[in-house]
Amino acid sequence: MRTINGYEIDDDPGRLDVEAVWAFLSSEAYWSRWRSRADFDRQLASAWRIVGCYDAHGVQVGFARAVSDGVCFGYLADVYIDAGHRGAGLGAALVREMIEDGPGARFRWMLHTQDAHGLYARFGFEAVDAKVMERKTDRG
Repeated sequence: MRTINGYEIDDDPGRLDVEAVWAFLSSEAYWSRWRSRADFDRQLASAWRIVGCYDAHGVQVGFARAVSDGVCFGYLADVYIDAGHRGAGLGAALVREMIEDGPGARFRWMLHTQDAHGLYARFGFEAVDAKVMERKTDRG
């Protein structure tokens, strides 16, 4: 567990407020609104690692999830910070904990985003190159 600006970044899955995460992903996240609750529950159950962000009262205000083979590859997903808590470096702290400071620090990471390129570029993410293939979907 790490502390940043009065918030805690923690990878303890027992601390996760599943209802708070679902509430955000199902209503606020452009990338996630197509999922059903059953889809989300399956994704959470099979996640390689989760990292949460909690305010001074222990309320969940952010989340990140990773899928991985546990050896060399990781996919970063569902990264968010509640709107009222943005601007304090929390999104960067979540990403740092997941990809640089945790057990996946030596992995090759991948992600998709429509609006957070600047955040991820700070961690070395670049636009897809000719060696990466993606099967597109119409799920928004």
